[in-house]
Amino acid sequence: MQPRPSAVGLVVSDMAASLAFYRSLGLEVPDEPAPHVEISFGALRLLLDTEETVASFDPSFTPAVGAGRVGLALECDSPAEVDAAYARLTDAGYRGHLAPFDAFWGQRYASVLDPDGVGVDLFAAGGSAP
Repeated sequence: MQPRPSAVGLVVSDMAASLAFYRSLGLEVPDEPAPHVEISFGALRLLLDTEETVASFDPSFTPAVGAGRVGLALECDSPAEVDAAYARLTDAGYRGHLAPFDAFWGQRYASVLDPDGVGVDLFAAGGSAP
């Protein structure tokens, strides 16, 4: 038997802020923060752990900062949905990284940053949003 993909884990500095961000993306997120949260993410799970939780079992843990922690890419149903999701998140005060654009590889693409600076890319097949 071989290992198989099951989850993507993120270390977060502020669980409540991270839950609010991922809830804004439309994911079903628990209302109450906890030191460890699992969110259904299609066939995978998104695992969020506080820095304190990780440090409790890994004494050598040092939190990374911003870009490079990990990146997520979320597929939208249409180019218009990319634009709408980006606008909804940036209007709510989350940082936009790349405003929606028509990528040369044939997708509508945008990127926002979660509260810890993790890039969350939004994409859909096709070009220009109506």
